[in-house]
Amino acid sequence: MQQTNTFQNGKFVEANGLNIYYEEYGSGEPLILIHGGMGIGNNFEQHIPLFSKQFRVIMPDSRGHGKTDNQSGEFSYQLMADDLAAFINVLELSRPAICGWSDGGQIALELGMRYPDLIGCMVAGAAWYKFSQGYQSMLRAIGFESPGMVDIERIKQSLPQLAEMWRIWHSPFHGPDHWEILATQISTMWWTPLDYTSSDFQKIKAPTLILVGDRDQMIPVEEAAEMYRFIPGAELAILPNSDHSLPNRRAELFSTVVLDFLKRSSR
Repeated sequence: MQQTNTFQNGKFVEANGLNIYYEEYGSGEPLILIHGGMGIGNNFEQHIPLFSKQFRVIMPDSRGHGKTDNQSGEFSYQLMADDLAAFINVLELSRPAICGWSDGGQIALELGMRYPDLIGCMVAGAAWYKFSQGYQSMLRAIGFESPGMVDIERIKQSLPQLAEMWRIWHSPFHGPDHWEILATQISTMWWTPLDYTSSDFQKIKAPTLILVGDRDQMIPVEEAAEMYRFIPGAELAILPNSDHSLPNRRAELFSTVVLDFLKRSSR
């Protein structure tokens, strides 16, 4: 197993050409939490007390996010699934449980499709496979206008709290303007069609929970239900009065549903 280096309350490990930062809490079977786009691993902080009672919780920063580097500037869900697969192998984790939200849910799906024997079970939260009207409208409203075209000033003016959070999360390691660079780089991934087919979903072998809020601004409930039907033996949870911010704004409900599934489905 490759040696890791301690940094503050986390560690770095080399995997797939990246220096991946991660934090770890608790003990037991491994559970990897994958954050959303423009976030960091520690976005799951409020769920650690409950999850770490049952699992060894591991929270990596995805490529280019937080303290993890990305010298190439490249982003794709396939590439980020490769990152996570390499991370799992370097840490010698045996069939870990996976829980991802938004981009993290998308990475979880990719991992399940492309590395079906690597994981024990997974929660794919707020993931999608079509570009719904709601998805496209939300991206444009935020300021992500098209691939590589991001209106940074609109973000700062219309969503100043969000812009400040992004600055706080990313600037200590990469510099004060990194979130602006990251937003522009990641916009191409967000606007690139996924082109999944039903056969792609059928490659997933691990027990899977498709999770979405009934008021998610980007993910239609119908799309989540369709993915659920494509995946053999999958479960579907549509949580009431919940939008794309479900893990934060309805943290107790999110934790309860996810933990119920994980306890039933992990080794």
